[in-house]
Amino acid sequence: MGISLGKSDAEMSIALEGKIDIACAADLKALLLEALQSGNDVVISFGDATGLDVTALQLLWAAGQQARHSGMGFRLSGQVPEPVSTELVEAGFQPFSVWVHAG
Repeated sequence: MGISLGKSDAEMSIALEGKIDIACAADLKALLLEALQSGNDVVISFGDATGLDVTALQLLWAAGQQARHSGMGFRLSGQVPEPVSTELVEAGFQPFSVWVHAG
């Protein structure tokens, strides 16, 4: 389980691995804030995620909204695993496709 931050000149990428839940919410929040404060586009990679709890979904949704209001890009990279998509719908969130926007 883990969350990592990658940086380039144009974007900040956050890679999710394993089950992302309340136990790592503080780490996810800190990396999302760092990415948003950079002013660069934010890319979320779900490639190795096996699940997200409602806390993680709320943090990602809020980050997407903040990026949108700041005029930053916010997009997903790779295929969203089926368990993650299912958890999203069950938690009452919109499909991930609605979260993606260009800066």
